[in-house]
Amino acid sequence: MKTLFTILLVIFSIALILVVLLQKGKSAGLSGAITGGAEHLFGRQKARGLDLLLERATVVLAVGFIFLSLIVSYILM
Repeated sequence: MKTLFTILLVIFSIALILVVLLQKGKSAGLSGAITGGAEHLFGRQKARGLDLLLERATVVLAVGFIFLSLIVSYILM
């Protein structure tokens, strides 16, 4: 059982790293710094398509990673 949860934890961690790296940055250099302030002032620009999918996948993987980390740490105690 310990091995199964450890393997799942490794899979979740690698998937979380990949999903975070696939996301677009919030600012792109100096031009992003200038326009980024306007986006925060007038509200967040709506995420579309792949960006929305990656944001949701990040949340799901992060929650799963934390949950599996707690389970593995409890099993190893």
